[in-house]
Amino acid sequence: MNSDSDLQIAGDILQVQHLLQPAREHPATVGDFVGLARSIAADRAQWAPHVEYDATSRWYHRLRTGPGYEVWLLSWVPGQGSGLHDHGPSSGVLTVLEGALTERTERGVRKLDGGATRVFAPGYVHEVVNDSLEPAVSLHVYYPGLTEMPMLPRTSSGETSRPVTAQCVPTPEDVVPA
Repeated sequence: MNSDSDLQIAGDILQVQHLLQPAREHPATVGDFVGLARSIAADRAQWAPHVEYDATSRWYHRLRTGPGYEVWLLSWVPGQGSGLHDHGPSSGVLTVLEGALTERTERGVRKLDGGATRVFAPGYVHEVVNDSLEPAVSLHVYYPGLTEMPMLPRTSSGETSRPVTAQCVPTPEDVVPA
């Protein structure tokens, strides 16, 4: 007990039910979706049996769905990329499970090593590629579920053909060492 405070709790605080938050059955906040991605990432037995590698195109598998959201597992062999795109009205959480990926945006290039997590808002334009020499696996959570993924052409100068207005929402793990 802190004697410097005039607030004291008497009795069992867990008995004060109206002060407790009910447990959520499904994610509802950005933090919840990041938590979902982290819990799936930590449980290798949940995703590893579903990983496959395809030399001709990126391989993907819908791992889970919930009210309004989807969880996708993707594998990337060296050289494979997503192309420049956004996710329409969907927000997302991308977590690298194995290997490393590179994210390219109009703001620059960011290396995403295993364990890295990116949170992005609707309309966020990026390209993700495996430019390493090893395969990579990533987990993607979309809310609402992914209904579109418009591919965006580049102009002759390498810029996107439409203005980019959405910003990526950084997470604490978002800091990439130089």
